[in-house]
Amino acid sequence: MIVVWVLILLMVLSALTLLEGAFMQDSHTIASVGWAGYVVTSSFNDNQEITSISGSWLVPEVNVSNGNGYSSAWIGIGGQQDKTLIQIGTEHNVINGEAKYNAWYEMLPEYAIKIENFNVNPGDQVTASLKLVNCDLNEWNLQLLDVTTGQLFNRNFIYNSTRSSGEWVLERATVNGQISNLADYGSIRFTDCTTTVSEKQGILSDFAYSLVHMTNHQYDRLATTSELGPDNCSFIVSYAKNC
Repeated sequence: MIVVWVLILLMVLSALTLLEGAFMQDSHTIASVGWAGYVVTSSFNDNQEITSISGSWLVPEVNVSNGNGYSSAWIGIGGQQDKTLIQIGTEHNVINGEAKYNAWYEMLPEYAIKIENFNVNPGDQVTASLKLVNCDLNEWNLQLLDVTTGQLFNRNFIYNSTRSSGEWVLERATVNGQISNLADYGSIRFTDCTTTVSEKQGILSDFAYSLVHMTNHQYDRLATTSELGPDNCSFIVSYAKNC
């Protein structure tokens, strides 16, 4: 069963969580019920637009013994301060005792779309990128490369984004109207995290950013995001508990 189509619900919930009390302009740490990772926003960067983002990660292996759970790793633009979000990534779930792995992309408010004939396996190194290639037409290039197998998804789309934020995120989905358990994925390391803010391209630490931890509604930690690594463009999101 493919669950990527339900991510739209989580996107809205996560955005509202960040806006309604969890996000403070004088703080660079955010609590979210759905996201863990890093966010670069235009409000922290002189209201300049985010026009590209990229990152890499190893597809994690989920622990099937902990019951049903859901997790996705992705990069995206938008969604942190508004309801536009364009994103691409991988999904790693446990459904009825079986691990499921997929690749997908999504442009809110449309549903997420599974990338057909793109096989994802634990341990695969993937590299993802989003780039505004024509600002007059709002044309974006989306790429996902499985470095391990050589599979490549590369397509252009027309999408009207506010370009107000860029994200590197580990997420849990909403299933049948309920936010899901987080799959026990162990940990995932995002590397080579770069972005373009207006005309300046750089690594994550070149811009003002926020660190995001995932919690439940009681603020119990579900996933913990590390500080940036020595290269200033990598970090780890570690599974904390299933809730």
